[in-house]
Amino acid sequence: MSESVPFGSASRSVAWGAGRGAAWPALGRFGGAGRDLLPGLLLCGAIALAAFGLGRAEVALLGRPWLEPLVLAILLGAAVRTVWTPPARTLPGVKFTGKRLLEIAVVLLGPSLSAAAIGAAGPVLLGGAAALVAAAIGCGYAIARLTGLTPRMSFLIAAGNAICGNSAIAALAPVVEAEGAEVTTAIGYTAVLGVGVVLLLPLAGAALHLAPGGYGALSGFTVYAVPQVLAAAQPMGTAAVAAGTLTKLLRVLMLGPVCIAACLVVNRGGGRAGARLPAGRLVPWFIVGFLGLATLRSAGVLAPALVAAASAAAGVLTLPAMAALGLEVEFGAIRAAGPKVALAATAALAVLFALGLGLVKLSGL
Repeated sequence: MSESVPFGSASRSVAWGAGRGAAWPALGRFGGAGRDLLPGLLLCGAIALAAFGLGRAEVALLGRPWLEPLVLAILLGAAVRTVWTPPARTLPGVKFTGKRLLEIAVVLLGPSLSAAAIGAAGPVLLGGAAALVAAAIGCGYAIARLTGLTPRMSFLIAAGNAICGNSAIAALAPVVEAEGAEVTTAIGYTAVLGVGVVLLLPLAGAALHLAPGGYGALSGFTVYAVPQVLAAAQPMGTAAVAAGTLTKLLRVLMLGPVCIAACLVVNRGGGRAGARLPAGRLVPWFIVGFLGLATLRSAGVLAPALVAAASAAAGVLTLPAMAALGLEVEFGAIRAAGPKVALAATAALAVLFALGLGLVKLSGL
């Protein structure tokens, strides 16, 4: 990626969204001194250390961390991005940290989930995830159309809101033959709104007096990205993180059926997108890894010490990854998206929150 492209330009914003998969090629060039990734890794690491230090200072001064280091890392990253434009050479490392390291952290959380935990979720919660996604897409699409957005833009916003944010938008864009501007706009606003949800959801959970399991499930049903659930659920402890991860994964697994359904609708309408169905994105690799390690844990293959080590490693990787997510926040994206997109996405998110809360209450968590 050319150094001449400013860190905060429109074309660079596209790369930070749908084109973030370029982080793997960057890893391939890491064999030497890691010149491509090192600047961004150091930047994210410095912000992560600052967030960790602030968390320790909170405990020393106030007796408890009122803001968890994961949340502080997001806030510090966003603050840095607001007051300073990082050099273009930091982009590969920040992308890698915010996407691949975070996905690896999700995989390492797999051993923390066992068959007993899945069974404890109950049939209402497990079966309700598919109904929630379907209802959220339908309501979100209707809201977006009422605000005057095009059918394609409406579907991208509705599906991104209902499933997993930017990943769903990037996967479904070629299926519905979305224009580049539509994808960029949907991703730009979803990125900003998603971080806002991570920061505000703990306040909502406290106001609603939810138990850790119920709050974690609500996080999984509401937060856009799988890794962001870690930051949203962390304030309520490991039980909340486990419940949030499980319910969020149930939503993500709906991406494949939704892609197939969209492909069938487009083909029926005479479109050409069905031939380009992105099969490799139907089930993300880190979901497969997470479920694989969870299966090994349930089968008794993994020793308790290994489970604890995997959980600790996930925590270490998550903190700089949250800093990277903060660095990706562009508050100008809200203005660029326009009032129609802002209204549609925010209203669709409110509906998703209401549906998730209702499902949590129905499950008795």
